[in-house]
Amino acid sequence: MDKTAIVTGSSRGIGFAIARQLGGEGYAIVMAAAGSREKNQKSIDELENLGICCVYVQADIGSHEDRLRIVDAAVNRFGRIDVLVNNAGVAPRQRTDLLEMTEESFDRVMNINTKGNMFLTQAAAKQMIRQEASGGRKGVIINVSSCSAVVSSVSRGEYCVSKAGVSMLTKLYADRLAGEGILVHEVRPGIIATDMTSGVGDKYDKMIADGVFPIARWGRPEDVAGVVSALCSDKFLYTTGDYIDVDGGFHMKRL
Repeated sequence: MDKTAIVTGSSRGIGFAIARQLGGEGYAIVMAAAGSREKNQKSIDELENLGICCVYVQADIGSHEDRLRIVDAAVNRFGRIDVLVNNAGVAPRQRTDLLEMTEESFDRVMNINTKGNMFLTQAAAKQMIRQEASGGRKGVIINVSSCSAVVSSVSRGEYCVSKAGVSMLTKLYADRLAGEGILVHEVRPGIIATDMTSGVGDKYDKMIADGVFPIARWGRPEDVAGVVSALCSDKFLYTTGDYIDVDGGFHMKRL
């Protein structure tokens, strides 16, 4: 039985690394990203040149209709959804003091990062429930949140709130879906070298040099993809509702 994985935000960065990792392990990939196919053709070509079967869906995760199109694309082409990786997310367009944050910025970030996650998971879970079990389960859902789920950044409060919401969604869906044979996990990346962090590279370079991170380097998208791969394997069949930090040890309290 072929395996299918939906990976949102998979045209670049962490999402692309996850799509490439899972595709290399035999999954057919549904790539979902906000940009046009033409804009992301290079990423599509790279997967296909590796022999990975993939379908590209241009979609806004904040849109109800687009979320349903992603699920429909997976089912219509491959017949099932074995894995959903909720990776798509945005940062505020501008870092702003908490007392100056606008409602428009808050709504935009929450709509994509949290609401989009909530309702794409809902749609995919309903499909998974209808499926025949494979490998001891009907599906795996992995939420890519952030260390910002528990770390305060007062210049981007809307992002922190949105990722804290994703952490609770992980627990809620893990609770609701365990009896349906669906496992739900959360991955919390730290400082990963992507487009999202490129604008504040000097800040994080200094933090790394100052020893803030026990593993003193930038994280790579592949570091996150490796953890997602492990959670999609058959090695975590008695685990759900938990999270793994992929942050170089940043989460540890140290004296």
